[in-house]
Amino acid sequence: MRVNRILLSSALVVVALVIQVSVLARLHLPGAVPDLMLLTVLGLAMVYGHVGGALVGFGAGLLADLAPPADHAAGRYALVLCVVGYFAGLIKPENGRLKSATGPMLVVVAAAIGSTLLYAGVGALVGDTAARHVGMTSLLITAALYDLLLAPFVVPGVMALARRADNDPLTEANSGGKAGDISSGWISSGTGMRIGGQRSGLGALKARARTRNVRVGRIKGVKRL
Repeated sequence: MRVNRILLSSALVVVALVIQVSVLARLHLPGAVPDLMLLTVLGLAMVYGHVGGALVGFGAGLLADLAPPADHAAGRYALVLCVVGYFAGLIKPENGRLKSATGPMLVVVAAAIGSTLLYAGVGALVGDTAARHVGMTSLLITAALYDLLLAPFVVPGVMALARRADNDPLTEANSGGKAGDISSGWISSGTGMRIGGQRSGLGALKARARTRNVRVGRIKGVKRL
């Protein structure tokens, strides 16, 4: 991943984790807790693609596993968000822009249900049976409902920030790549002119000046005769 993607993803994940732990986890809502970390990973994955989504999901999940007051095995939520980020990134369009909100909303519902089932499944493998006492059906319904209600306020903003940082020509020029091409494209986009067109225009002006000089010389030669 590029430097601007890493910086933006890290900042968004940290902010989401702080809000998740300090605000959402203390609302004491029935059933599940609104998963702001999941929605942040989904927004980034739908811009960065399946590889970037998997990397962001793993990093975000590992941070959540290690941050207090986590009481589960480290790596459990990292696995869940890594899988979710990978599959969410598969729906990334070629231009990075989604035509309607139906697709992202379906992805949110599927991710909320899938992450809850996967988290409970991994917990069952390591001997954590907390989901059985709460009720799996209640967890699935409330997780999908809470994330769906929160998604319109989170996912579009995360995607807009990711697209803006990803398409910043100054950041791309500093990250390596074709610096000359990017700088020339930045200049041409700002002035509305192409550098190649400027060169061809200068060549045409020089050719016209030479033609005029030849004509003037011929006229002077006729007059002398």
